[in-house]
Amino acid sequence: MDGNSFCVMEKQIFDNKLLKLFFDYNALVNRSNKVQVNGNGIYDRYEFPVLTRDHAPVFWQYDLNYETNPSLMIRLGINTTFNAGAVKLNGRYLMIARVEGFDVKSFFAVAESPNGIDKWKFWNRPIVMPVNDDPEKNVYDIRLTQHEDGWIYGLFCAERKDKSNLEDSSAALASCGIARTKNLIDWERLGDLKSNALQQRNCVLHPEFVDGKYMIYTRPQKSFIDTGDSGICAGFCDSMVHAAIENEIMVDPREYHTIKEVKNGQGPAPLKTSKGWLHLAHGVRRTAAGLRYVLYLFMTDLKEPWRVVKRPGGHFIEPLGEERMGDVSNVVFCNGWILDNDGTVFIYYASSDTRMHVATTTLDKLVDFVCNTPEDPGYTQLCAAQRDELILKNLKILEKQYPYIAY
Repeated sequence: MDGNSFCVMEKQIFDNKLLKLFFDYNALVNRSNKVQVNGNGIYDRYEFPVLTRDHAPVFWQYDLNYETNPSLMIRLGINTTFNAGAVKLNGRYLMIARVEGFDVKSFFAVAESPNGIDKWKFWNRPIVMPVNDDPEKNVYDIRLTQHEDGWIYGLFCAERKDKSNLEDSSAALASCGIARTKNLIDWERLGDLKSNALQQRNCVLHPEFVDGKYMIYTRPQKSFIDTGDSGICAGFCDSMVHAAIENEIMVDPREYHTIKEVKNGQGPAPLKTSKGWLHLAHGVRRTAAGLRYVLYLFMTDLKEPWRVVKRPGGHFIEPLGEERMGDVSNVVFCNGWILDNDGTVFIYYASSDTRMHVATTTLDKLVDFVCNTPEDPGYTQLCAAQRDELILKNLKILEKQYPYIAY
């Protein structure tokens, strides 16, 4: 075989591999998703994750030039796609995912679905978020709020090296980065949130003015990891251009021997209901296998959204099955949900810092769950008595109405 023939054959191999990459990618992004059977009555989980690293476009990762990459190697690999903010804009269901490369740097990228459940596809180009005078090393976990002032705000963690601790190469500082947009394409970077806390994470903008001020849910921290005696807090500021909070009110504290024993944080912006503001948050407890992240719900007052009025006991969504495996195992995390005009709620949650899922329910079901699920009474004896009361009531119902059911 002469040199020319060999080159032609090698190019054909390259072209065939390239076609296979695009074939597999298109099959994945056009795949339908199905509800899992045997739901819990509160929400429906789905058979497949909605965003994985395989959803990243081929041209994000490979150099497609045969001359410079004849073996069609991955040049800029994608490791994970997770912790996405969400919004419905101009009839389109959109997520802004945290996409992490092989270089462990994260960037934001918009994915779109025609129905909020499947056929999610990234926009061709990621968001190159503008920076301020002190560029961050990493950005992640954006929360999107369609505020009544007309802007869509993105609040995210802006991580920088802690220069006061140069001996520890992992020592970091977390602050709340803020940007705003009208279309998720053109972003205006605003100043980072200023507060009295040493560090801030899990900050979320309330969607309405409260007494003429912007309200931000926060979680002040003593250090990058240690939250101290903190919990979900709230503060007020006059402007989002130079957002500054003087005082932070405790909204939902941590509590010993609960799902939020180690730390907790606000998820997406709360949803307004006739009964109050509906909140989705994550709670963390320590186990023999490490930290376990779950999601939980609570409700705050319509006029005083920092005051909790309903607090159903226990978790709402937990990692199950393959969701428990990933880069950081045994974790579910949510910073995005969408309330549709018909009352459907799409809950976009990440599993194990690796992939995105969707769960669907309705606003009425969520309000029912929050308002009618009993609160954790706090002590094991009281929890056992609470369950025993439910059992006795149900045994009477079974005896009278369903005597043909074996139990």
